[in-house]
Amino acid sequence: MGIALQYISRALRNGLALGLLSSLASLPAQAAGFYEGKQITLIVGGDAGSAYDAYSRLLSRHMGRHIEGNPSFIIQNMPGAGSIIAAQYLSNIATKDGTVFAMLFPGSLVEPLTGEAAKYHYSPVNFDYIGTADSGTRLCLTMASSGVRTIEDARSRKVVMAGTAPGSSTTDYAWFMNDLAGTKFEVIAGYKGPGDVLLAMERGEAAGVCALDSATVASLRPDWIATGKVNVLVQAGLEVNPNFKAPPLWDFIKGDNRAVAELIVSQQVFGRPFLAPPGTAAEPLRILRAAFMAAMKDPALLEEAKRLKLDVNPKSGEEIAALVKEMYSASPAVMKRLKKALRP
Repeated sequence: MGIALQYISRALRNGLALGLLSSLASLPAQAAGFYEGKQITLIVGGDAGSAYDAYSRLLSRHMGRHIEGNPSFIIQNMPGAGSIIAAQYLSNIATKDGTVFAMLFPGSLVEPLTGEAAKYHYSPVNFDYIGTADSGTRLCLTMASSGVRTIEDARSRKVVMAGTAPGSSTTDYAWFMNDLAGTKFEVIAGYKGPGDVLLAMERGEAAGVCALDSATVASLRPDWIATGKVNVLVQAGLEVNPNFKAPPLWDFIKGDNRAVAELIVSQQVFGRPFLAPPGTAAEPLRILRAAFMAAMKDPALLEEAKRLKLDVNPKSGEEIAALVKEMYSASPAVMKRLKKALRP
């Protein structure tokens, strides 16, 4: 087991223990009427129509039933800089009374590991995590017409890959694979969102994209993989997903490089994270965490998610908080190597 994977395993064990303690602490009834007549704002750190937006809207349609007082939900899209704008708003401006929480790109919680401290006016360790709706698999894809069918092809020639903002998975994964796996991806960043990235591939502006969530691909281009319109070069995840025939990332990253890659890929454990501002009042946070996990088990939500082709593999806020804390406790040597891989 790699060093980073040991961090992750320990974090998840700690998270489970914290979850049990939280459950015991929440045995008293919810504060009567706490959310009666209130509206909860759910900020989405991405564009309308994205998979992150779809998960947020799905949750907003079902979570209120699991909160005493049945508050209404409103979605506020706040895209920009790979969710960093939304993260800064959540940390510094949003109210801490339990009426505001957000869904951010996982990259916005990982990027401060390697970026210049002055750029980030928030600390991922300090957020109050509510939970994640999915722990997904990411895919590196190329159009079948590109002639790039395997990672070996991508090691032998330049391959233009479309990406969104620096700090997103579509840029970070391509860059770290160049450094750790020897690929020759050339990232053209600046596309507004996943939909625009896929359009760029269709128009021939790029040969492919690296590290789109499998749920995003299934939602926006459900026939691409099944019909062979794209080649799946590699699947990225801490564990191999049997739903995809593509080789796992770990076939191409060995030795000391694996610990660095594991630290990056660990963000997929919280692939669809929901979090509240730092210092959110304890009782609303407890209510939100309990309601989130109840909604994730709600048959009505699960049925709708199935129709929308959204995978639901939730983890609790306590688990995610423990994992983020462990990530930010990685050794200086791993951090240094990580920065080199993500900042070419």
